[in-house]
Amino acid sequence: MGKKNTAKKENTQTQEQEANNSGFKLFGFANESKQELNKIVWPSRQQLIAESVAVVLMVVLVATVIYLVDNLFSWGAGKVFG
Repeated sequence: MGKKNTAKKENTQTQEQEANNSGFKLFGFANESKQELNKIVWPSRQQLIAESVAVVLMVVLVATVIYLVDNLFSWGAGKVFG
């Protein structure tokens, strides 16, 4: 029975050491983050402006369509129930 307890203690100590060694390392994380940010291909100013304009136009278009459909249903509900 003494051998089992000794084996359990050694196993527990090994697990604790592995947990301590695999902890969060701030400088390693910062270094890896910097390496990943260097891989990003940033858009040019012209591309950024063009895509931003496209997004704004699509938002305006979709909002207008939703507004018109809402008014259509409101008008229809007024004719049916009003």
